[in-house]
Amino acid sequence: MDSELMRAMAALTTGIYVLTVADGDHHHGMSSSWVTQVSGSPPLFSAAVDNGHFSRSIIVRTGVFGMNIVGARGKALEDYFYSARARRPDNLTDLEYELSPVLKVPWLKLAMVSIEARVSASLTVGDHTIFVGEPLGVRLGTGERPLTSLDLDYVYVGGKGVIARDRTGW
Repeated sequence: MDSELMRAMAALTTGIYVLTVADGDHHHGMSSSWVTQVSGSPPLFSAAVDNGHFSRSIIVRTGVFGMNIVGARGKALEDYFYSARARRPDNLTDLEYELSPVLKVPWLKLAMVSIEARVSASLTVGDHTIFVGEPLGVRLGTGERPLTSLDLDYVYVGGKGVIARDRTGW
């Protein structure tokens, strides 16, 4: 992707989320900013997961995942999942979490909202798979403001593409 297109893609503001999966006793999470609501009735949302990511195969196999919305006070979650320390199986061992009541996916205690979802559809597009999630349960945490890409010093635009941002925007 050329630098002008990378900057253009970085201008698409997004929320900051952590998708979580469970595979038996193994629990894993990944940072995701490509999440959005896609239907009001029934309520559905989509999440894009890199085709090479560890979590993708678990979501395909189990058909479920957790979506944790990161609030402003939970920026440590984004910092952790963006770091090299999180690039391992069972990467939730250093974080506080509980398993959701129905699907038993990890809900992060630092998240402002956590949702357990069943995959209702999926579509592979380019280097990502879009999973459409049907929420089955929710945990509401603090009433803080959601963290967005505008709050970060960088924006992920795909592959190895990351745009550094200063306080003026670029």
